[in-house]
Amino acid sequence: MFDSLDALLLARIQFAFTVSFHFIFPAFSIGLASYLAVLEGLWLKTGRHVYLDLFKYWLKIFAIAFAMGVVSGIVMSYQFGTNWSVFSDKAGPVIGPLMAYEVLTAFFLEAGFLGVMLFGMNKVGKKLHFLATLMVAGGTFVSAFWILSVNSWMHTPTGFEMGANGQFLPGESWIDIIFNPSFPYRLAHTVIAAYLTTAFVVGGVGAWHLLKDRTNEHARKMFSMAMWMAALVAPVQIFVGDQHGLNTLEHQPAKVMAMEGHYESHPDGAPFYLFGIPNDTTQTLDYAIGIPKASSLILKHSLDAPLAGLDTVPDDEQPPVFPVFWAFRIMVAIGTGMMLLGFWSLFARWRGKLYEWPLLHRAAIVMGPTGFVAVIAGWITTEVGRQPYTVYGLLRTAQSASPLDAPAVAASLLAFVLVYFAVFGFGVWYILKLMQKPPHTGEKGVKSTAKGPVRTAGITPGPTQNPNDPTALPEDHEEATDGR
Repeated sequence: MFDSLDALLLARIQFAFTVSFHFIFPAFSIGLASYLAVLEGLWLKTGRHVYLDLFKYWLKIFAIAFAMGVVSGIVMSYQFGTNWSVFSDKAGPVIGPLMAYEVLTAFFLEAGFLGVMLFGMNKVGKKLHFLATLMVAGGTFVSAFWILSVNSWMHTPTGFEMGANGQFLPGESWIDIIFNPSFPYRLAHTVIAAYLTTAFVVGGVGAWHLLKDRTNEHARKMFSMAMWMAALVAPVQIFVGDQHGLNTLEHQPAKVMAMEGHYESHPDGAPFYLFGIPNDTTQTLDYAIGIPKASSLILKHSLDAPLAGLDTVPDDEQPPVFPVFWAFRIMVAIGTGMMLLGFWSLFARWRGKLYEWPLLHRAAIVMGPTGFVAVIAGWITTEVGRQPYTVYGLLRTAQSASPLDAPAVAASLLAFVLVYFAVFGFGVWYILKLMQKPPHTGEKGVKSTAKGPVRTAGITPGPTQNPNDPTALPEDHEEATDGR
């Protein structure tokens, strides 16, 4: 049945499938961990219960997303040994230590403080619990730091020496490996994308509940915070993305040619194509609609600056243009939409209608999941645009795969598809179910699994507190027990 399929293609599809599933969870948990730290910090500073309620509301969602991110990441990493063993052997001396640093720093930091963050609010005191939240948020950033360093090195490899058996060996300085030329741009672009992804999810949830009840203080607060993030950070992301693109033009020009759809060189200024159907066979962009010389203006800051095309690149070194071309446009379109929604919210805030403009709320709901689409589109642009190499310019993808038969790879791919959609599909469904419930005063936290009476973070009734009293606040008991 699978004998006619190509093992290399199946291995690439399997890795693309698993990493796409995995990527959406860290993109959410990185931003959400920082949002939780902000909420808890604001609660400690102001004493307003709304921040604590929102902290507990999103903490439950964070716990599920974080768990799914860890599980999907572990599964994905096994493929380096199964489907890509040649790549692991060749590049292992460089990327292996970097991935080990991620485990020794980020994963241990997250694992060490996650339990305190989830279950310790009424056990360790406010300040120590806030420290745990900060450590988890910091751990998610450190994890992104190391993983992006590894991935960036594969795009812009520096600081290595070639061994006698064709292995990439560390050179004199690990700094050159870690801080390779594309790493700072990719780190900033990816982390900001994670923050925006989370902001639009929070904004979409807040808008959903505002449409049902405009007086809900919690929905108003989360929507306001999310729209501030959109208005202030989305323009920054567009600027960072532009700088990343200029860096890519310097180090991976063929990728930019594919992003722009430039099959032909343009000596007197290149257009920016808004639409077109790339045809790799004929090396043409069919039905092209573009803005004359706009690409030269964006990439070279000059209308008449020449730009080389794929006609200067050998056929066997060209990336597939169609997915790169359209993924890039999807990412840019979503980023522009995020910025425009942020500006719209500023106008509504100025008019005093931030919470009373249903059309704005519906737009925020539509934009809620688009951050996930944008990060996947960005990943496709980056990784497919690197082809046909795994280590850019040095090690081809076809030379990196394990010597496996197609049926073996196809069977594991089928198993991944079935298990992922069953397990992670249920997890996503449960997250959406939690989001459908409006946050409220006295929001319960994550339930502890410790023996004895079931407790929730920060809501255990005090000796004189009636647990059925709707006016009882979680801070009452915490203030009585804080300072142990």
